[in-house]
Amino acid sequence: MRIIIQRVSEASVRIEENVSAQIGPGLLILLGIIEGDTQEDIDWLVGKITRLRIFADDDGKMNKCLQDIDGQLLVVSQFTLHASTRKGNRPSFIKAARPETAIPLYQAFLQTAQDVMGKACAAGEFGADMKVSLVNDGPVTIMMDSQLRE
Repeated sequence: MRIIIQRVSEASVRIEENVSAQIGPGLLILLGIIEGDTQEDIDWLVGKITRLRIFADDDGKMNKCLQDIDGQLLVVSQFTLHASTRKGNRPSFIKAARPETAIPLYQAFLQTAQDVMGKACAAGEFGADMKVSLVNDGPVTIMMDSQLRE
């Protein structure tokens, strides 16, 4: 699994002109799933996301995590995170998991995040044409991959 984490002051998802999800201060997670991803990948990523100290403390240093600030989480499925641009100019998405694999893992990711945080998480709609809006706070943007664990 590969994710892009964006610290936001607000974020929302629109589907067909309707706001389907929105959050205030917290994290927007773009989630890419590949064949072979498991609950172990989910557990590792959710643990890192919820404990990642990227919010300012009273001294302005990144020393607080999502739970410390009672922040919100918006998770959006994004298969394009696994694009291969090695050959030619048209990206290949062959590494991205097929919906029959990706949808249950996306739902498990949301459930695990909700269980760890103890509250509901906002989410995009898998496979929908979404318009994602955000105000990146900082800006702070971090990429993580459960296969690399860097």
